[in-house]
Amino acid sequence: MPNFPRPKRFDYNLAVIGGGAAGLVAAYIARAVRAKVALIERHRMGGDCLNTGCVPSKALIRTARLLNEARQAEAFGLRCAELSVDFPAVMARVRRVIQQIEPHDSVARYSGLGVEVIQGEARLHSPFEIAVEGRRITARNLIIATGARPRIPDLPGLAQSDYLTSDTLWDLSELPPRLLVLGGGPIGCELAQCFQRLGSQVTLVQRAARLLPREDEAVSAQLRQRFEAEGMTLLTGHRALRVEAQTLICEHEGRERAIPFDKLLIALGRQANVSGFGLEELGVALNPSGTIATDAFLRTNYPNIYVCGDAAGPYQFTHTAAHQAWYAAVNALFSPLKKFRADYSVIPWCTFTDPEVARVGLNAQEAKAQGIAYELSRYDLAELDRAIADGEAHGFVQVLTVPGKDR
Repeated sequence: MPNFPRPKRFDYNLAVIGGGAAGLVAAYIARAVRAKVALIERHRMGGDCLNTGCVPSKALIRTARLLNEARQAEAFGLRCAELSVDFPAVMARVRRVIQQIEPHDSVARYSGLGVEVIQGEARLHSPFEIAVEGRRITARNLIIATGARPRIPDLPGLAQSDYLTSDTLWDLSELPPRLLVLGGGPIGCELAQCFQRLGSQVTLVQRAARLLPREDEAVSAQLRQRFEAEGMTLLTGHRALRVEAQTLICEHEGRERAIPFDKLLIALGRQANVSGFGLEELGVALNPSGTIATDAFLRTNYPNIYVCGDAAGPYQFTHTAAHQAWYAAVNALFSPLKKFRADYSVIPWCTFTDPEVARVGLNAQEAKAQGIAYELSRYDLAELDRAIADGEAHGFVQVLTVPGKDR
């Protein structure tokens, strides 16, 4: 690691690159202890969560769930006229929700807190110096919170297919009659169910043998049953080969299969944004997954450069980004006098399908993989009075405990 001259004085105690969930929380915490903070954002404040992730997807999920409930009205003794979907109005509501929440993450709010918000491209020239908007600024410590973007596969013909991602989906003005979703992880499952309920004929293609492969098999099986009951076509164990004239060619059990579509949604996870900020030139170390390598204190191989959020991993959740931001900000400002190891022992997970899939801590397949002995207690919600009364008597709760104990 090369040595860089340390400035005699610094413009800021802390400079944060990225104004998404992680960067905003890091800047907020630093200002709470009266640090002098610069927050640099090249695009939109609020990052993915506000603009293309959590907020718009949950707004769309709410509409789709309400529509599905209305279709079941007769089961509750209600008679109503047939509902129709005004898709442009649905998407207009999504945009209104974003606009209503925007002030929480705005330049005005953070400027009011005393953070200097700089809008522009940041590039590191040393571990202490950043070029942005034609000026050079220095900071004693840096936090990289540059987030992630949709992972795009190297498929022949894909670039000519006008494909969608979770970033570009929100520009749709018409409901696609046939939507092909490539990827059966959380993002793919959530959006596939939304569009199926709104009226698209959805085909979900997954390379793995089941949906949500990081969850227990019983979870995947219940979700598959629900999706198929709602009319979705599920093609697991299918490997995408190429795209030809609005058709995805897959390989399944040694044979090719052609799947036509009107729109193709790529939902194959996210990759960290690490290029273009000068990290490579400085020699900041990366993990094999492409995230920025850190120690337990969220430091990179440069002791004054910290990382949090999707750029760091290992969990690309908004709440994990905020969780890491506390550690990164506090460690950056108070180390070596005080420093804290990031604690991931109780990280909640939730996939907002219907039924929702939620857990905290290890699941059964992870415990098995790690050789951790456990006892499993399961309660089926079909036995729960409230679930029966709500017409939601499906799913289950299960708890893993230390053998012979209730912990």
